[in-house]
Amino acid sequence: MDRTAWDAVFTARFQRHEDELKWLYCELYHNDRKAYSYFVDMLYRAWENRSQALREIDAAREANPRWYKGHDMTGMLMYVKAFAGTLKGVQEKLDYIQDCGVNYLHLMPLLESPEGRSDGGYAVSDFRKVQPELGTMEDLAELAGECHKRDIAVCLDFVMNHTSEDHEWARKAKAGDWESQCRYFFYDSWVVPNEYEKTVPQVFPTTAPGNFSWCPEVGKVVMTTFWPYQWDLNYANPMVFNDMTDNMLFLCNQGVDIIRLDAVPYIWKSLGTNCRNLPQVHTLVRMMRMACEIVCPGTLLLGEVVMAPDKVVPYFGTVQKPECHMLYNVTTMASIWNTVATRDVRLLRHQLDQAFALPGQYTFLNYLRCHDDIGWGLDYEFLSHFGQQEVPHKKYLNDYLTGKWPGSPSRGELYNDDPRLGDARLCGTTASLCGAQAAEEKGDTAGLDHALTMDIALHALMFTLSGVPVLYSGDEIAMLNDENYHSDPLKAEDSRYLHRGNMDWAAAEHRADPDTPQGRVFGAIRRLEALRAEHPAFDSGAQTRLLDSSSDSLLGIQREFGGERLLALFNFSDWTQAALPGEKGIYTDLWTGEKVAIDSLTIPAGDFRWLLA
Repeated sequence: MDRTAWDAVFTARFQRHEDELKWLYCELYHNDRKAYSYFVDMLYRAWENRSQALREIDAAREANPRWYKGHDMTGMLMYVKAFAGTLKGVQEKLDYIQDCGVNYLHLMPLLESPEGRSDGGYAVSDFRKVQPELGTMEDLAELAGECHKRDIAVCLDFVMNHTSEDHEWARKAKAGDWESQCRYFFYDSWVVPNEYEKTVPQVFPTTAPGNFSWCPEVGKVVMTTFWPYQWDLNYANPMVFNDMTDNMLFLCNQGVDIIRLDAVPYIWKSLGTNCRNLPQVHTLVRMMRMACEIVCPGTLLLGEVVMAPDKVVPYFGTVQKPECHMLYNVTTMASIWNTVATRDVRLLRHQLDQAFALPGQYTFLNYLRCHDDIGWGLDYEFLSHFGQQEVPHKKYLNDYLTGKWPGSPSRGELYNDDPRLGDARLCGTTASLCGAQAAEEKGDTAGLDHALTMDIALHALMFTLSGVPVLYSGDEIAMLNDENYHSDPLKAEDSRYLHRGNMDWAAAEHRADPDTPQGRVFGAIRRLEALRAEHPAFDSGAQTRLLDSSSDSLLGIQREFGGERLLALFNFSDWTQAALPGEKGIYTDLWTGEKVAIDSLTIPAGDFRWLLA
């Protein structure tokens, strides 16, 4: 297709969104036509710079808008350095990634950030450069191109709430440049910041208290919601939105298929509010969605909204005016670990019941563990019906999952512990939290068997849910906690590095041996992926509901689609249970291929069954 024809494609896409885009932009930015004109010109420049290969991918995905909604997608998230050292190292390991059944690769933050003041890469000093130790932007583009040849989509974090204090804009602001200071929130005194503090919660009250920091270079106060070295961007300034959207599209043009919008609820600030989930945030995300649909419609927006469900769902937007394509299923992750610690499925049932009631077009990412901690943002009002109070319940969960509770096999660590508030969060790999580490340390064969059974069952639960299941790199081979982080001065104060250890490639060599923990878990996950891809019951369009059970430690989920009915049953107790007493019928056990009568079926402790009618 020649340039004239491609320009016609751009024009058609732009005209489709022009009225809404201009209205939203000019309303938010007080009819600043000059800034809007700059924004439109920027979109065209991004389009000009998009390669022919990526444009062809866009066209194919436009023709198949459900390309990411099937039941054959599995994600994996990883830190490049921990997994393979460099981007070229990751490219060399693509055979392994494919061997894992992965076709969605989430590369954790890899853009340039200052050592020791990066928050794991979330303090970006240059949005157009890769951290030198990991490679170059050309390496990223080459990796993305090779992934596309293998039908693997690439996801990358876009840290949009803030920059590093070493970013060019911040350096100019420190030097006294007024226009650069206007890209952030600078104040001549503590008067206004102190007013903000009256209504804005603290993200890290123990390790980074407050939402503002003193900038000695200019003798002013600057907003730093997360860490003092992360300066919040002022999206009320249209040039911030213009340039950050330009940075996002630049990454898309390197071949990034999925943009993870980091900390998106925080990006609009308004005095007298909690500066979370404000209406203007949704306007900004909607405009970013339209920018992508104009320039790179094969790109997806993934919203990182670590909030209660009623705050999460609005980030999908509406059918007519969509915002994010996908969102994280944060509450389910926390509810699963609550269930592991309590053996009680009632909270998980309550949360899943709400999720199953949502429109089928919503796509969630489901996961057992992520790069961050497990935060206990549970429904404590619901738990109060069973006599549970928030602070003592959190303490029990943390005691159990760190192994302090008598008889607990879990081996996690606390993160951001605040004994005064009883509000610590939790870290650890899936296998260690399930008890594999304690069992190996004790030489407890039966304990290890139970831990691996639970590990596999939890993954089966994740694969049962609609959406995209995402593995944390290393979980596929039951990697244990990395205790060595304590001796690294750059990591020792951040317990999240407990589950961010280097990939154990020697252990991965055992993945084909079912008599090893690595092989048992790896083989089970591959089988789960294959069964999920094969059966229509796992389609995102399936009718999904909870099954009644006589036990508070047995979870039952039914999925119906394409002439199939699947019963997924999970036993969280420490004893064997009858599957569904009183139910009748002959089903096929997908795991064994055997025909079973459900009224006589039992499920061992910590195990699961997928039954197909």
